[in-house]
Amino acid sequence: MSQIRGLLYNRKIAPIVFLTPFMVIFLVFKVWPVILAVNMSFQRFEGVQNQTYIGLANYNYIFSFDRFFTALTNTTVYTMGTLLILIPLPLTLAVLLNSGRVIKATAFRIALFLPALASLVVTGTIFRLLLAREGFLNTVITNSGLEPVRWLETAELALPSLILLATWRWTGINMMYFNAGLVNIPKELYEAASIDGANEVQMFSRITLPLISPTILFVLIISIIGGYQVFIEPLILYPAGNSPGDGALSMAMLIYRTGFTSFEFGRAAAMGVVLAVIIFTVSFIQFRFFGAFRRED
Repeated sequence: MSQIRGLLYNRKIAPIVFLTPFMVIFLVFKVWPVILAVNMSFQRFEGVQNQTYIGLANYNYIFSFDRFFTALTNTTVYTMGTLLILIPLPLTLAVLLNSGRVIKATAFRIALFLPALASLVVTGTIFRLLLAREGFLNTVITNSGLEPVRWLETAELALPSLILLATWRWTGINMMYFNAGLVNIPKELYEAASIDGANEVQMFSRITLPLISPTILFVLIISIIGGYQVFIEPLILYPAGNSPGDGALSMAMLIYRTGFTSFEFGRAAAMGVVLAVIIFTVSFIQFRFFGAFRRED
């Protein structure tokens, strides 16, 4: 017993003991499936037991497949659209609620955060009712004297509908992330800047943004990953994910259909590898842009 206790208090061995369970789970459920997926992307599956290596044939197929580029374009536009809203809007709300000028700021934080607690299935169902031809949103538009909008019936409005859903659901949680970063900024910095004659815009650009940049990077990365992995939202918003004109066809949806509807697992794995490379590349660029790899002197 004393020997075991001695090992746990050993500075070299204790970290290994505590990290081993995590590393085992990470390797088995994260790294190994990735290796299998990459290996599968070079194979043709004919049943469970019959796999044949076909080299780059799966990649040649998907890069000549029109629906692949449709799904990739939709997913990229959706991701960029959510970033244009889910970074500045939550940041603005967090700064406003942290300024002390809003009455009952805690109540507003809770109200904005509640949509993130709702199930995506429930959220998608609610928005199907809201965006229906005779739904609540079109009722408001009609009462305003305007023509109703066919939100769920046209390909052009498929992505705006998904972005609207994402804005309602994720604004509150991103706001909480930014709020967590704002509370760590010393108030003395703002007081000193105010004494030096800096206005609110200058304090925001010279103090808030630089000091909250790690939080912005974090929110940016998880938003990019979440955007490129969007799946449940179009699946619930449209019957079985069948949006008009493939207007809401996402990469994850196409991968799912290729693998579990057409049973072309090799091609689905190749699409997954391409999607993973895109996410990694975009995330790496963001890390470089924010100077995450820069050495501190």
